[in-house]
Amino acid sequence: MQTTREFTLKTKRGNILKIIREHYLRTDLGCGSDLCKKCDNEDNVVLRVDRKVTSTLFNFPHYLVLDTNVILHQIDILEEDAVCNVILLTTVLNEVKHRSSAVYKRLLEIIHDKTRGFYVFVNEHHKDTYIERKPGETSNDRNDRAIRFATNWYDAHLLIAQERKSSKGNATRVVLLTDDLTNMQHAKKDGILVANVEDYIKSRTDYPMLIDKYAQRDIEKENTCHALYASHLSANEILTGIRNKKLLQGTFQACRENFLEGSVTVEGYEKPILIQGRESLNRAVDGDIVAIELLPEEKWSVPSEIVLEETELEEQNDQTSDGINKTLTTVVATTSDVQNNKQPTGKVVGIIVRKRRQYCGVLQPNLLANATRHIFIPADRKIPRVRVETRQAEKLNNQRVVVTIDTWPRTSRYPHGHFVRSLGLLGDVDTENEVILLEHDVPHSKFSEEVLSCLPQMPWIITSEDYAKRVDLRDLNICSVDPPGCTDIDDALHCRELLNGNFEVGVHIADVSHFIRPGTALDKEAASRGTTVYLVGKRIDMVPELLSSNLCSLVGEQERFAFSCIWEMDKEGNILSKRYHKSIIKSKTALTYEQAQILIDDSSQTGEIAKSLRYLNQLAKILKKRRMDNGALVLASPEIRFQVDSETHEPLEVEAKQLRDTNSMVEEFMLLANITVAEHILSEFPECALLRRHPRPPPANFDPLIKAAQNQGFEVKVDSGFELANSLDTCVKPANAYFNIMIRILATRCMMQALYFISGTLQKDQYSHYGLAAPIYTHFTSPIRRYSDIIVHRLLAASIGADSTYTDLLDKKGNEDLCHNLNYRHRMAQYASRASVALNTHLFFRGKAQDEEGYILFVRKNALQVLIPKFGLEGTIYLNSLKDDTRNSTNGVIFTFSGEDYTQSCGDVVFHAFDPVTVRLSLDSSNVQHEKLIFQLVKPYIKGFSVELMNEDIQENGAAPPPQKKSKKQKKRNKSEKKETE
Repeated sequence: MQTTREFTLKTKRGNILKIIREHYLRTDLGCGSDLCKKCDNEDNVVLRVDRKVTSTLFNFPHYLVLDTNVILHQIDILEEDAVCNVILLTTVLNEVKHRSSAVYKRLLEIIHDKTRGFYVFVNEHHKDTYIERKPGETSNDRNDRAIRFATNWYDAHLLIAQERKSSKGNATRVVLLTDDLTNMQHAKKDGILVANVEDYIKSRTDYPMLIDKYAQRDIEKENTCHALYASHLSANEILTGIRNKKLLQGTFQACRENFLEGSVTVEGYEKPILIQGRESLNRAVDGDIVAIELLPEEKWSVPSEIVLEETELEEQNDQTSDGINKTLTTVVATTSDVQNNKQPTGKVVGIIVRKRRQYCGVLQPNLLANATRHIFIPADRKIPRVRVETRQAEKLNNQRVVVTIDTWPRTSRYPHGHFVRSLGLLGDVDTENEVILLEHDVPHSKFSEEVLSCLPQMPWIITSEDYAKRVDLRDLNICSVDPPGCTDIDDALHCRELLNGNFEVGVHIADVSHFIRPGTALDKEAASRGTTVYLVGKRIDMVPELLSSNLCSLVGEQERFAFSCIWEMDKEGNILSKRYHKSIIKSKTALTYEQAQILIDDSSQTGEIAKSLRYLNQLAKILKKRRMDNGALVLASPEIRFQVDSETHEPLEVEAKQLRDTNSMVEEFMLLANITVAEHILSEFPECALLRRHPRPPPANFDPLIKAAQNQGFEVKVDSGFELANSLDTCVKPANAYFNIMIRILATRCMMQALYFISGTLQKDQYSHYGLAAPIYTHFTSPIRRYSDIIVHRLLAASIGADSTYTDLLDKKGNEDLCHNLNYRHRMAQYASRASVALNTHLFFRGKAQDEEGYILFVRKNALQVLIPKFGLEGTIYLNSLKDDTRNSTNGVIFTFSGEDYTQSCGDVVFHAFDPVTVRLSLDSSNVQHEKLIFQLVKPYIKGFSVELMNEDIQENGAAPPPQKKSKKQKKRNKSEKKETE
């Protein structure tokens, strides 16, 4: 059957277009129930009456129909096995897909689990359930009416199917679940069985813990007498304010070092908008898209120099906001150049989009017996504590749990949330790794059967057709050079001298795009994951292991498909010609960086691989010098490597990563390949090439670096990348070999994030890569672990006729959205890797106390931030407790902070940035929510503050420091939380 749907569309020029679309209706769509013999359900029975459901509201067998908001807000409940025999209307499914892709994906996983009994009913194309939109009716009202209409039809349809078998009293009925009061009222008028979610799950006496997962609705109460916060503006008020430019919009980023401070990056402002104080933050949570009001310029401020220690954080919770704001801003009064450093400051007036996500952490034990209200302490310090209600607190003691924030009432100091699930025992390595993955939104579930079905059948062989289509390079002396233990080898190299005296250099990259075809489930999963994530001793693959460690990996002595980029170069490293091939290669060997370095350095090695490596190393040095002369930056970040026990997965030893010439050699040719391919795909696809840019940092970003260098007697110029590179080269202290590395670490932190983008979305002067001093750049060389490289491979293949294009490849808007996801996934993968290093550092120091050499990176108002090169980690030595503006006392020891030259002094001892210190590292496990690494000053020695040098017994036995007693601040916090939960 056929009907028509009519739409009107207004063009940019103001013309009105009338669009008429045909809408087909069917009579053969089954209801999916085993009760019905009329519908064609034989191969599609999902709803089964033998799934027993006990409800005090509906004490008879029943199916559930859900409206859109129930799915969006109560997805955690729907993931429980208790909820079964659910009818999902396509009206609802389409709304969920439009409003939340994350919830939609979770819903699909439930649907695919056939044991759950979630049946998708195509009501929009069923003859008896499709309805037209009435004149003047809103789309939302029409959809609500369609849900009620389909529910009514389903109930009547099943009653007819059962009338010969049973009386109406024990027949299976259809119940509508909705939290929309208007929808519920209309449903009751229509004679539909209806309930709200809270009443229904309370009626499920067979699953009493289901109520723990109920999400409260976020309702802003305007007239509240005991409000701690100002009301948020309504959506219409925010929209009007942004249009009138009275309000600004951006994503709120909480400060990790100071829970009462954050910032919002707003387009058109060079510096982020600073938000300070509890009232100004106004219940914004890290990641929320917020509306902010800019304060008058005389109220602008500077970021605080204060580092809040955790115990101080707890103490500050009991202060008034005015007191906190005063504490925050005392430091600025001591800084002479405060007026020059002030940045735009604002306050949050509304939440545009909440960052709905799950948080990992622990429940704080409640002091009241049999209490149901508890305080949840997130693992992420940027997230506020959350009040949750659960009846499982005793069972969840010392467990890592997952909680979702539902609402934050104006009257509550804490947001309110609900319990989702338990992850496992606190401190367990597997549990803590799971926390890292969840906290950084890393997709890490097993690949679905649909994805695995896209993989080639094994045993996989290269056919004669494959040989005919590809360039055969198996005779070349190709080898790979990677870190030890690497199994996902996606690049290999070769170099040989030609008869004319020039060199042929080849970079051969795994041809992953051959196995991952566009539009398949495997392709969509790889695009969603975006990148492989590397944790200590663990890897979360972007593609299944059959590809990452086998068929695509360029292992030694195995024939593999590759995408080869080959140049002819003269002995000065100038490119004379270049070509690209889909190829077949056979790597002669897979080397580590150390093995390759030995081959290069050992003059007795005269084999073809050794000669190839020497040629490559020789050319790489020329290429690197040329890059440096053009202004490329050599930056630094502390990197370490753990040796992990294969059974317990705990770290056995830690060492700083060693960089050799071979590291630089591989890097240079990967950079050259990426630049060469970027130039080629841009020339072929000027509007839709996927490129990578590194924006030049705004001058203000360099202020900490310039000041730090000035305090050490060096001038750092930042007018261009070339000047910055030269300035960094001059920052050398013969007496401090690590000084230049620390300066480069600071420079790294001044940089902007490198980003993927589509060429047609930006002007060409914005394409450049600041760090590499390259006018154009992309990622081509790691397709096993980066989805961006797969897209670049497809563009390159299409440009040389090795593969065909497809619609989505040339869709500029679609690929721009893809780039946003890739940028997000890449950033989260970096953070997850760092968190994994921090976790294993804690595990390494468990039960140990160790003295190590370090350097001061930053001097704060109340602390020294110290870098330990051996472990590549940073920590804080707290000097005071914020009791005075400039003179601070700890254990009777007076420290004086100078905002002029950023120093801390105590008697004759003065602390500057980059000064060497000796610190004692130990792990404090006394705090249930966070184990933390304690930094204690050993040298220079300050009586009453520094700890004594460890004797031989302590060094040999690794004795831990004595357990700390519960402080007065801790007792005060417990008392405060008891009052909150009451």
